[in-house]
Amino acid sequence: MTSRPEVRRGPGACLRRLAACGVFGGLLAALAALPLVGTAGLTVNNVTRTLTDLPPSPRENPLPQRTVLLDKNGRRFAQFYTENRTVVRLSQVAPVMRDAIVAIEDSRFYEHAGLDVKGTLRALVTNTKAGEVRQGGSSLTQQLVKNILVENSESDTERAQARAPSIQRKITELRYALAMERKYSKAEILERYLNIAYFGAGAFGVEAAAQRFFSVPAARLTLPQAATLAGAVRTPYATDPSLDVRRRERLRERRDIVLDRMAQLSYITAARAEAAKRRPLAIRLKPEPGGCQGSDYPFFCLYVHRELLTSPAFGPTRAERERRLARGGIVLRTTLAPKAQRAAQRAISARVGRKDTQVAAEAMIQPGTGRIRAMAASKRYGSNGGSTANSRNGPDTTYNLVADMAHGGGQGFQAGSTFKVFTLATALAQGWRFDQGFMTPGSFVPADGFVDCGGRKVNDPGAEIHNASGEGKGGPQSLSTGTWKSVNVFYMMLEQRVGLCPVVTTARALGVVRADGTPLREVPTFTLGVNEMDPVTVAASFAAFGARGRYCRPMAIVEIVERDGRRFKIPPSCARAIEREVADAVNHLLAGVFTKGTMTGQDIGRPAAGKTGTNNGYTSAWFAGYTPDLAAAVSVGDIRGAYRYPLTNVEIGDEYFGAVQGASLPGPIWVSSMSAALDGTRESHFHRPDMGRFGGGFTPGMEEALAREREEEDAEGEGRRGARGEHGRRFREERRYRREHGYRERRYRENGAHRRYRDGYRAPGWRSPRRHDRPR
Repeated sequence: MTSRPEVRRGPGACLRRLAACGVFGGLLAALAALPLVGTAGLTVNNVTRTLTDLPPSPRENPLPQRTVLLDKNGRRFAQFYTENRTVVRLSQVAPVMRDAIVAIEDSRFYEHAGLDVKGTLRALVTNTKAGEVRQGGSSLTQQLVKNILVENSESDTERAQARAPSIQRKITELRYALAMERKYSKAEILERYLNIAYFGAGAFGVEAAAQRFFSVPAARLTLPQAATLAGAVRTPYATDPSLDVRRRERLRERRDIVLDRMAQLSYITAARAEAAKRRPLAIRLKPEPGGCQGSDYPFFCLYVHRELLTSPAFGPTRAERERRLARGGIVLRTTLAPKAQRAAQRAISARVGRKDTQVAAEAMIQPGTGRIRAMAASKRYGSNGGSTANSRNGPDTTYNLVADMAHGGGQGFQAGSTFKVFTLATALAQGWRFDQGFMTPGSFVPADGFVDCGGRKVNDPGAEIHNASGEGKGGPQSLSTGTWKSVNVFYMMLEQRVGLCPVVTTARALGVVRADGTPLREVPTFTLGVNEMDPVTVAASFAAFGARGRYCRPMAIVEIVERDGRRFKIPPSCARAIEREVADAVNHLLAGVFTKGTMTGQDIGRPAAGKTGTNNGYTSAWFAGYTPDLAAAVSVGDIRGAYRYPLTNVEIGDEYFGAVQGASLPGPIWVSSMSAALDGTRESHFHRPDMGRFGGGFTPGMEEALAREREEEDAEGEGRRGARGEHGRRFREERRYRREHGYRERRYRENGAHRRYRDGYRAPGWRSPRRHDRPR
């Protein structure tokens, strides 16, 4: 129970009575820890006027709180804060906690008017006898004022002045305390104090302290727990239980002092106090990680953090946005889908190791909204330490491997043949048909016909373009076959015919910007993906095709909930990039990549479209694909530098690659992640293309070439059937054994041949089909 309030006496009466004791005007400096000061030069009347002609109560800025990030299901996955605090109402604090803090910090709180004369004298005597600070001389209101002044400080100098043990500071503090007593009720003052006080272990305010120390809300604190927190307020650093055992023992001593004081004041019985003192401290420290490194989804968290600092929706200037983020108290509802995130992370981790210098990254985006559903990478976010702040050879990275520089990423990797989709869309928009094409040579030199959007000729007569693997084979190619086989020479010639600038314009309409923020390189090899990109940007551009040509800017935040409960929804930022009919035609051709092209034999069991991407010299590899419900882009490259460390003759995870191509590593990652992310969802279909507009077309020599291809396939099939025997039987048995037991494969080179190894079991004489060396 709380002691019965006494009749209040005015501050003048208090000071006159204290002056008679020879203590400096009002004992404002005689707070147990301060020496007594003589009263020379001051009269009681002067001091009385100082403490009755009061200023307004101190300015109270909103207390710094946590900014919390929630996933699409409303679960917290990250938080930012300068002070770990959650402001609560007094009714949300257990009554025993209120009693404990009053008992030990200001037992006459409900009786005085801001200055506790009896309490100050009593604390002076008690602390002198004990030889240490056992009771406080400042009232709770004075302590509240001190904390407010510290919080209001904008520099280290101001903070030092707010804490300085000076007479002037104590006078100012007391005057503000008396003003606050006039403005607020006792309950309001106690609520403010409990929310502003520091309890140790990085916990500001009683709610954060209850969660941090005992993993419970403040409303459910027990007597021993409440006494522990009340005891921590006086010396939060000396009793910090997160530091060492010695400090925990001091915290227990402080708890027992609080319990004794509560019994002395009849808040509890002596028997109850003794029973509580016999209880162990029972600290259950709950981690409260701040920032992105402690998040389960660090790359998405980092993207949100950078988005807050750059988005006008969060504030008109960067300084204002930084201030809002530092003050916190905001809840951010994000677009993150945990199911998709887990699917992407598992698919990457199963194939690329954290210690590999080759890194894989994937972004998933919802078509038609731009909502980012997942951001995963093969490395963990954080610093590797060592001699450099960001060693590139360790399991961690401080780069957001999934995003552009503006969102914490690096320079990205060249996007390779994924850029052919922009030339394809441009050609279809200009009236090209699926079977329309031309004869292609074995190589191509872009000596003329290329003009950028500034009207400048950007021909490159010194360059020579070959098809994948440099086989130098020409022949007839149509829009369909050139896309399915990803024929470099065909797409260079197609770009020349439809125009470089129109292709660049299409790409820009679909949100294509370089990862480093510099202007796009408008060169003849634009269609071959010479620009460095990030997975978020590529996934968003491909998502536009799944949304029938509607491009939406990638978004990570859908709603901001202010500390006062106001809600601000952030709508998608979308625009028509290409015609619906053109998008339908693109989808039709890119769906053939899975059935007739570079991804043949790999699918997700539902309609999908996509494009592989491999750069000349195998400096990086990509796969970007989509359904009407979800789009994703996967990149693979060496974090030490794509040009210095190409993806040739490398072992990634537990698999050897003669050369990493879009279909050999990014493709399988995409297939696994998309299959898991879409599992259990309704199957959606693409719109059928307008065959009257896009069907048909003519390519010279195509019929003859197709006839020869069919003859070669028939002959090859006969040869395979004749070769079946003991070797084929062993291969099928091994494959069945692996599938039944869930083994993963490992490929490596031995005596010049690709061989498969399985925990000591290898099919004798088995030779790899060399799928890593297939054309893009």
